[in-house]
Amino acid sequence: MADDYVRRTAITRLSVDDEQRELLEETISEWKRGCQLATDMAWGKCNAKSDVQPLAYDDVREETDLGSQHAILATHQAAQAITGCLERHSNGKQASKPTFTAPTVTYDTRTMTLFDDDTVSLSTTESRVRCELALPEAEDGYQRQYLDADEWSVTESTLTARDGDYFLHIGFRRPKTDTEQDIAEDGTVLGVDLGIENLAVTSTARFISGRELSHNLREFEKVRAGLQQTGTRSAHRTLEQSSGRERRYVRDVVHQASNAIVDEALRYECDVIAFEDLTDIRERTGASWGHKWAFRTLYEQVAYKAGAVGISVKQVGSAYTSQRCAECGFTADENRRTRTEFRCVKCESEANADYNAAKNIGMRYVRRGQQSSRRTGDSQLALKSGTVTPSGGFTAHPDGFEAEFTDKPLPQRANPSG
Repeated sequence: MADDYVRRTAITRLSVDDEQRELLEETISEWKRGCQLATDMAWGKCNAKSDVQPLAYDDVREETDLGSQHAILATHQAAQAITGCLERHSNGKQASKPTFTAPTVTYDTRTMTLFDDDTVSLSTTESRVRCELALPEAEDGYQRQYLDADEWSVTESTLTARDGDYFLHIGFRRPKTDTEQDIAEDGTVLGVDLGIENLAVTSTARFISGRELSHNLREFEKVRAGLQQTGTRSAHRTLEQSSGRERRYVRDVVHQASNAIVDEALRYECDVIAFEDLTDIRERTGASWGHKWAFRTLYEQVAYKAGAVGISVKQVGSAYTSQRCAECGFTADENRRTRTEFRCVKCESEANADYNAAKNIGMRYVRRGQQSSRRTGDSQLALKSGTVTPSGGFTAHPDGFEAEFTDKPLPQRANPSG
């Protein structure tokens, strides 16, 4: 069933004193214990929330210091984690029992209360703590559009500890409008290809390099392998710290990349951003685990940011997008000569392989509209030079379009009276 709500997350740092810090730290520790205990009990037996909760709730309450509602949420978190493992296993992938090491804890409306004075009350293992939200001084900070608006209601949120600070990822939701329920999927489409050499390439020839990310992920992997081989308690602590640094680094890279993709869609007045199906992207690209996580996080961030400006984000089938010529449609393995080089053996057109794939991804979504009874089939693919339809109809961008987005001044027109 489709989600009838628009969902957003506002992240803010909390101002905490030493006593509050100690209580929050203890709550995070007990939360991880509770989630692990519920997972250990349900693993191999059940994965539905309605089954895991009655199975593990009493033990979580007895063996941890979590309150009753947090004990329920811990069983739900365990059910969700087990379900994710089962889905990966059903797709032929390895999936071991989940372990909970991340310094986070989930809150809902029973365990968290927001107040109009920009404070929040959070349940802990002992009592509630009331902390200030460290919001930006500017009244137009992005958190305000959710905190101060009646149409947004608070939903499940997450507290995260990072480098000695505590950050609250506050979940908000509002009902979809009639327009959002039946969003128009015709219009201009931006195709996006994800990869290793280039983290992302758009059908408008916007290249976002992935070389530095690849290098740093390899370095993180070397450190991780060495620490795992050492196996000491100190090495385990260092491993957790290293993993935290890796996640923060990838999030920063993905944040910048997602902004660039959404900016490109706005620049070319696109209605839809089309990605390839991410299900088997690791196998297709030979990506590392870190890359796969980056790809999925990038897609989620683009969907979130694009949705905020009225742009739809979709996925299309990934078959042959790397081997198909975007110019003539001829498909052959020989077309993709190297990771970066594409040369069609039929029409002899040449292009960067990722750019060729981005155009195929976008055009696949455009063509899909021609077979859909819900759409008019009036979509077109955004290119750097203009837009193109499946039949080859081309509309060039207005003169001076590129110059509008550069630091180069428009050429001076001749004075007609001179």
